[in-house]
Amino acid sequence: MKKVLIITYYWPPSGGSGVQRWLKFSKYLRNFGWEPIIYTPDNPGVEVVDKSFQKDIIDSLTVVKTKIWEPFEIYKVFTGRKKDNKLGVGFLSEKKGISTKDKLATWIRGNFFIPDARFFWIKPSVKFLKRYLNENPVDIIVSTGPPHSMHLIALGLKNKLNIPWVADFRDPWTDIDFYDQLKLTKWADKKHHLLEKKVFTNADKIVSVSWSWARDYEKNGAKNVEVITNGFDPDDFPIMTDKILNDQFLIFHFGSVNKDRNHEIFWKAISELVRGDKNIEKKLKIVFVGSLDYTVSDSIVKYNLESKVERIEYMPHNEAIELAYKSTILYLPLNNTSNVMGIIPGKIFEYLALKKPILCIGTNKGDTARIIRETQSGKVFSFSQKDEVKQWLKDRFYKSTDSYMFESNACKIKKFSRVELTKEMAALFDSFVNR
Repeated sequence: MKKVLIITYYWPPSGGSGVQRWLKFSKYLRNFGWEPIIYTPDNPGVEVVDKSFQKDIIDSLTVVKTKIWEPFEIYKVFTGRKKDNKLGVGFLSEKKGISTKDKLATWIRGNFFIPDARFFWIKPSVKFLKRYLNENPVDIIVSTGPPHSMHLIALGLKNKLNIPWVADFRDPWTDIDFYDQLKLTKWADKKHHLLEKKVFTNADKIVSVSWSWARDYEKNGAKNVEVITNGFDPDDFPIMTDKILNDQFLIFHFGSVNKDRNHEIFWKAISELVRGDKNIEKKLKIVFVGSLDYTVSDSIVKYNLESKVERIEYMPHNEAIELAYKSTILYLPLNNTSNVMGIIPGKIFEYLALKKPILCIGTNKGDTARIIRETQSGKVFSFSQKDEVKQWLKDRFYKSTDSYMFESNACKIKKFSRVELTKEMAALFDSFVNR
């Protein structure tokens, strides 16, 4: 088989959304003539552990690991955190207020750890992989980020070995929604943009997970950009015979919710529904599985919804899917930020596979709205449409207890299967090998 080296920071037993994209690609690449070889840290400082992902690692897969040094232990000591504290992601804070030490640590992170705190792994990895690839040749190299240090490892190999290289961006680099929160100096900002441009111009192909972000990358100098979205794995969605037996009106969300995704109109609409309709008040339940910013907790208290909201900080992915099957509505809040047009949360594809109505709060013109419209899988509301959200939920409540059946477009959903998407990725690889 043709061989592809995949450079990824996230790999099982790491959990969360970052691990799934290339874990799932590697699961199906053999079906299309490609043998994956994984290069990943032996001791990463991951936020979440999820052993349920181990089942997706194919037999006899080659996983090459080397040690990585990261400054997170120093960071924990500096900020007064305990050694066993997990690090948050995306500037999500579960407590009010940011200490002076945290602010200073963020400033140091953005200005000295460029592009990220994994940059200490770049030079050792290039040196190691150069030797490894000379003895174990591959046909193509893939780097996936963030962390974007993975791209710089691949850049170093490209310069030394000139193997075709695909740079896969699961999230943007300088256009990421929290980039301005890094408090960068002019020098650091210039350095980030310079490194990003080197990746954009030296990679043989840039892969984006959304159409809007692909256009943004092209504006920043990227060439040969292709869109291959995230998706869902059919194996994760067995038929659940008890999924319609739940008597509650259950609104479900899994994944983290930071401040930018905590929308006031959602809580206002829920509060007004509960106060104005005893039937809804009796059956309504909202479940969040994942880390929540302190603003979410504040909103729950502010609108007196403590009895209606259940918070589950962590749940293995397979168990979360089982719980989602019992939901009535799947909640999908988008970031209220400047790059919202290109934001397609990974969870949307698993929502599609669940075939339950999606309530999305974001923008009607973005890539997420495009997918929801094409698949007829729910409704998208703007950040100000509180009354419309309220009415839609009320309609769903009464129709779901009557003869109303929600029907999404199964044919349109199928193209977001991990199998179909892997076929696309393999075809991209083939385009380099078969020249």
